[in-house]
Amino acid sequence: MTGVVPGAPMLPTARSSPFDPPEPLGQLRQHCPIAPMTFPDGHVGWLVTSHWAARSILADARFSSRQELLRSPIPLPVPEPRVPADPGNFIRLDPPEQTRYRRLLTSQFTARRLRQLEPRITEIVDVQLAAMAGAGTHADLLRVFALPIPSQVICELLGVPYEAREQFQRDVATLLNMTSSVEAIVAAHRSADGFVEELVLDKRARPADDLLSSLAALPELTVQELKSMAFLLFSAGYETTANMLALGTFALLTAPDQLAALMADETLADAAVEELLRYLTIIHIGPVRTALEDVDLGGVTICEGESVTLSLSAANRDPAKFPGPDTFDIGRHAAGHLAFGHGAHQCLGAQLARMEMRIAYTRLFARFPRLRLAVPADEVEVAADMTIYGVHRLPVRWD
Repeated sequence: MTGVVPGAPMLPTARSSPFDPPEPLGQLRQHCPIAPMTFPDGHVGWLVTSHWAARSILADARFSSRQELLRSPIPLPVPEPRVPADPGNFIRLDPPEQTRYRRLLTSQFTARRLRQLEPRITEIVDVQLAAMAGAGTHADLLRVFALPIPSQVICELLGVPYEAREQFQRDVATLLNMTSSVEAIVAAHRSADGFVEELVLDKRARPADDLLSSLAALPELTVQELKSMAFLLFSAGYETTANMLALGTFALLTAPDQLAALMADETLADAAVEELLRYLTIIHIGPVRTALEDVDLGGVTICEGESVTLSLSAANRDPAKFPGPDTFDIGRHAAGHLAFGHGAHQCLGAQLARMEMRIAYTRLFARFPRLRLAVPADEVEVAADMTIYGVHRLPVRWD
């Protein structure tokens, strides 16, 4: 199959279940795993739904992440700029530019540093649990548990005052919301940019023992590079983990057999985290890559300049990789999932996120063994309007 087909469908986004990808994605994976897709700007590119093809593209230097080459797979209030990314915005760059920034950051996310963080993460989780217990018998788990834990962890790691985070988090939520108005997006950009600029300038003037101070001390990094890196590290450091903690708890509460197995044997915690990452895959819109040259992939020719949307949620439900993929099973060997991406842009904070989830899930259910939803499952408001999937609220009760 060569070329593209005019009139190809757009990316399916409507869900019939809070935990399952849109049904058309599975049908495409079965019958046409590399399918023509129309982007909102009219470009006809491709949609990839199989694990092998998505993993291949993520590892292939012939597919670019450069901002000026990418197209959004969904309509946005403000079209993404087709201009080069700001210096330091490493997720919108290709090697070797991207490699330079990633190498600087990899040296900060060492196994030793993460081991040192584990007691503090446990302490943060326990403090939040105690606050929950002291506040009554019901709450929105997202607000009192899932969001505060990664927020505190990333604030301490980066050296951001915890009390200063709220406006930045509101700005990021506006930027991630696909229904935000143009005016709201412009205001949020301005506010968030001002916050990170003040932050990095303060780190240069008054360095401390934190990750951002270490980066700010590097003379080869400009203020703009530091701003871009600080924005990505801070926003990614809490947003994805918070959504996984809330959505993962929702999934466990609606799968009592899996929850019982986890509570009976905490050695299953690591496997449960991997299965939740695979099963839920909160990065549900993209990523997107653009071919730098003609590439033959499984008999399909992706031509130079054509953009490809990779459906990681569909890839992580591929039966060729994960037998019985639509079943939530914490006993499954879920290694090899693409929830953190793959290749040059694989998530830098993956091990930190895994640690936070393992500690948070196990201690939550140990402290509240009778935790349950406070509303019917079909009344939980999912965050389908956000570019990172999750829930807007998770009402729970306990005894």
